[in-house]
Amino acid sequence: MAASTNKEVAKELLPLIRVFKDGSVERLMDSAYVPPTLDPDPQFGVSSKDITISQNPAISARLYLPKLTQPHQKLAILVYFHGSAFCIESAFSFLQHRYLNTLVSRSQVLAVSIEYRLAPEHLLPAAYEDCWAAFQWVASHSNRNSINHHDPDHQNHSNIINNKEPWLLNHGDFERFFIGGDSSGGNIVHNIAMKAGDDDQESLLKEGTGVRILGAFLGHPYFWGSVPVGSESDGSNNYDQKKCLEYLIWEFVYPAAPGGIDNPMINPVGSGKPSLAKLACSRMLVCVAGKDRLRDRDVLYVDAVKGSGFGGEVEFFEVEGEDHVFHVTDPDTENAKKMFHRLASFFTK
Repeated sequence: MAASTNKEVAKELLPLIRVFKDGSVERLMDSAYVPPTLDPDPQFGVSSKDITISQNPAISARLYLPKLTQPHQKLAILVYFHGSAFCIESAFSFLQHRYLNTLVSRSQVLAVSIEYRLAPEHLLPAAYEDCWAAFQWVASHSNRNSINHHDPDHQNHSNIINNKEPWLLNHGDFERFFIGGDSSGGNIVHNIAMKAGDDDQESLLKEGTGVRILGAFLGHPYFWGSVPVGSESDGSNNYDQKKCLEYLIWEFVYPAAPGGIDNPMINPVGSGKPSLAKLACSRMLVCVAGKDRLRDRDVLYVDAVKGSGFGGEVEFFEVEGEDHVFHVTDPDTENAKKMFHRLASFFTK
């Protein structure tokens, strides 16, 4: 960090990230890299390993396998997308590794935590494209035929690795296929489920693998918009929605977004937006925290999904007295344990 004091700042998004005029980037809130533990972690009993999904662009993942009770045990599959504003953190960071170890050990799922490209080096929609490619790669393990070559969106993902992953082949139950994410990762989950609901993508999934998303969980999902919702505004005459960190994040990570902050990828609720009825999952769980600034907009999202004609089941879970992604930053608290218990019941229902 000290070396950066002599360089000229081009742009910064405090307290998250700083970009210098020489093109270098300083991520101010990243947690440290930690290696996977192929031998079961002594605290959680979970094994983990890193794999490559695509070489160009670079997409990889960390897989987590809980302690097995039988050699050929089949487990629910969770494709997980980490949060942190599309611009910091990693599937290989301390916070994410600890969180996935905790979640996997308590939920008994086989998790695939996706390492996607970050802004500002790779502005949105790069992360969405990477996560869709990774989602399809995981789904392709339900049979021996890859579906990636059918998808025109993969014209920039031509280097998808075709080798199959043994953990998914040997222990993945594709009848119990889940996607999930927290914060901006929850936003990714919404957009993956919407894309999977497109008629052409539904057809491709059916032809390629037959996999359907049984459930999607969105933990404190990052949605925003130009018009304040509920407690987003402090009620003062000086309040400006455009000065909120949530607004500035979207402007930073997707400056070319059609419609800006009201693009349906960040503001999916309202007239003229794609119908939420097309969300391609049988069940949805949206979790909120009582003190989270995103709480009221996330509740609005839940109400909109319920009123859209969505044919699945919508579940809602709130932990009062807590703030944004408390269960990720401090997974050992009593309220975090309640959150993990709720997630585990969602996967096993």
